[in-house]
Amino acid sequence: MSTAVPPPGLSEEERNNIEIYQRYSPGVVNITTTTIGYDFFLRPVPMESGTGSGAVIDDQGHIVTNFHVVRGAETLEVTLPDKSKHEARVVGADPNNDIAVIQINVPRGRLTSVPLGTSKGLQVGQKVLAIGNPYGLERTLTTGVISSLGRSIQAENGRIIEDIIQTDAAINPGNSGGPLLNSQGQMIGINTAIYSPSNSGSVGIGFAIPADTVRRITGDLLTTGYVRHAWLGIGSTVNLADFPGLANALRLNTERGLMIVDTYQNSPASRAGLRGATDEVRIGRRRWPVGGDVLLEFQGKAINSVQELASEVDRYKAGDRVTVTVLRGNRKIDVPVTLEEAPRQ
Repeated sequence: MSTAVPPPGLSEEERNNIEIYQRYSPGVVNITTTTIGYDFFLRPVPMESGTGSGAVIDDQGHIVTNFHVVRGAETLEVTLPDKSKHEARVVGADPNNDIAVIQINVPRGRLTSVPLGTSKGLQVGQKVLAIGNPYGLERTLTTGVISSLGRSIQAENGRIIEDIIQTDAAINPGNSGGPLLNSQGQMIGINTAIYSPSNSGSVGIGFAIPADTVRRITGDLLTTGYVRHAWLGIGSTVNLADFPGLANALRLNTERGLMIVDTYQNSPASRAGLRGATDEVRIGRRRWPVGGDVLLEFQGKAINSVQELASEVDRYKAGDRVTVTVLRGNRKIDVPVTLEEAPRQ
């Protein structure tokens, strides 16, 4: 691609935008996914189902993108900046954090990598650049600022992704999986979603998965092909917040928390002595499980939903020792638990 010298009279910011784009946009690729459909005679027919973006992360052809970009695809095709097309394979994926790593087979030295930075120390107001393929328009650059930090969004599987970066850089369908860069050209996030009430495109609210999450997840995916998520092992729960008046009817000394209905056999929770329900009581037309612990906190953080609990557990790794605070009878107690690797599904 062209690396023409910028014309005179440009501002320092314009020069920075041009430099970053020329240096790192060759590391941003277009990903086309194909699924298999069936014609009238039930014969399999390839169907192009979507496009997305990805960022090259090394000279071995590894590309990081969003899980939702490659989910369900029968084939993946990566288009490089020189218009060459390459079949890709999925190395590994983590639906919980909407991250996937794919790989193409190209000679070393041919690819441009996008350097992975850190999301630590980011500031609201900091300049960011997004490069991607909105609507299939290859390597489009948009700029903006970090609008907020510490947001939460929901992955397709219902899990909550924490520490999300919010930006006003225009992000449209097809940008998913592309890099969000700082003014040094370091990838500080992966663009993953937009807020669009009309589902028509960008309205100035975009979200990116932070680089530190990307680094942690891709490290596992490149090593094992999957992520070794930590596991607590609590089964069914009843969220007191969802049923106003229930805590009072059950004479609990709390109006919030997760009533533990059961724990998985031989799980960290069961081994630590966390208790599930031992009986049922009828209140109105419904029977409620009682006698179990009410989970209040995980590592000192108040837990207000199952999704919150899952997200907090996901911050830790197998072997970590954590403290779960529960209400047992009328007493608030701390229960030490050693997390284990989650069973693979």
